[in-house]
Amino acid sequence: MSQSQRLSLVEAITNVVFGYALAVITQIVAFPWFGLQVSLGDNLAIGAVFVGVSLIRSYTLRRLFERLR
Repeated sequence: MSQSQRLSLVEAITNVVFGYALAVITQIVAFPWFGLQVSLGDNLAIGAVFVGVSLIRSYTLRRLFERLR
């Protein structure tokens, strides 16, 4: 059974939302280890950039694998 494009997008968004929360928490913990002092707003903005890239990557790979199937 193949996955629709819409369901692929919903799956990718769900994955990225959880990934975003985890990334921001990880940044808040890890950045100080490297001497980086970043505001919460900057952490959220940095996370948002990676969310966009991750969403595009996730959706594209899902559609590629559906096409190869």
